Amino acid sequence: MTELVARDIMTPDPVTISPDTTVTDAAHLMAEKRVGALPVLDDQGALVGLVSEGDLIMQDVKVHFPTYLSLLGGYIFAPGAADRFESALRKAVGATVQDVMTADPITVSPEALVTDVATLIIERDIARVPVVENDVLIGIVSKSDIVRSLAG
Repeated sequence: MTELVARDIMTPDPVTISPDTTVTDAAHLMAEKRVGALPVLDDQGALVGLVSEGDLIMQDVKVHFPTYLSLLGGYIFAPGAADRFESALRKAVGATVQDVMTADPITVSPEALVTDVATLIIERDIARVPVVENDVLIGIVSKSDIVRSLAG
């Protein structure tokens, strides 16, 4: 029996958007198409990001100031806190998909074994992975696609 590959279970030709799409338009498109994420393609059709429901929800999250210590009249920030704060702030006030998307998402080839895709999704704690062939987006594999493949 031949093992399933990403091409066998992927959703082909996913709905895509451009980086300059507004966050509001992206949310409407996700709701209309009933998808949890949209691949982001540049003007040449290259995959530059992935915007998910989580990225859009970040718009409504309150940004907390980073953890710091006051010592001898100065401030010492927790390691990485300033970077995390800046990233969270950028996402919270972002007006376009480019501001909130995950840039350079993890991708798989259409011939990647489904078992390897499932492992990648679990290890990286992601919900879906774009399928790219010859630098062209041809599909997307989600956790749901993997579950459906298990069901037969």
